[in-house]
Amino acid sequence: MKFNSVFDIIGPVMIGPSSSHTAGAARIGKAARNLLGKEPKWARIHLYESFAKTYKGHGTDFALAGGLLGYETDDPRMNQALKIAEEHNLDIEFIEDSAGVDYPNTARLIIGNETDQIELVGISIGGGKIEITELNGFELRLSGNHPAILIMHNDRFGAIASVTEILAKHEINIGHMEVNRKDVGKEALMVIEVDQNVDDHVLKEMENADHIEQISKIVS
Repeated sequence: MKFNSVFDIIGPVMIGPSSSHTAGAARIGKAARNLLGKEPKWARIHLYESFAKTYKGHGTDFALAGGLLGYETDDPRMNQALKIAEEHNLDIEFIEDSAGVDYPNTARLIIGNETDQIELVGISIGGGKIEITELNGFELRLSGNHPAILIMHNDRFGAIASVTEILAKHEINIGHMEVNRKDVGKEALMVIEVDQNVDDHVLKEMENADHIEQISKIVS
């Protein structure tokens, strides 16, 4: 049996009103920002099920905006995030989507700037906890509770070994790892949750490894 801590029960320190609809949404937004690697200039956010029905009343809209701006769940600016996003020239469109999803508190974020774009699906699972379940068409399972590295690479022998050898050299422990590919020999995605934030010089070393195309990170 899995036992929850008191922090799982009472939820995170946050600007309310809801840990699922506000804190969880903020963390989804911030995860998207981290994966893009910078503050986006625009965002198209599809909201499903409970998110779509209650996003204005429960603060999901300003929470997602706050996450895209890089705010933590307890940032006092959170409930003004929509206004601040407008001041930052961050164009956000919320779309109430009627498509079926597996989990009621689901959001699909398509965000970008002048040169880059990403698309991800995040779900808020309660108590401010989230999971990222899709990134750029790849299925994955990313908790957002630990530092993580996401590595786009060619599906070639040696690509995974080159990354894990660099992490081992720098004494960085892997807590969870999964690999997904669209087809044999095509583009693939490594998702690695680690026990500590990874310095940029380590990421740079991995970027220069064989068959690696792009690296993003989520910090704790």
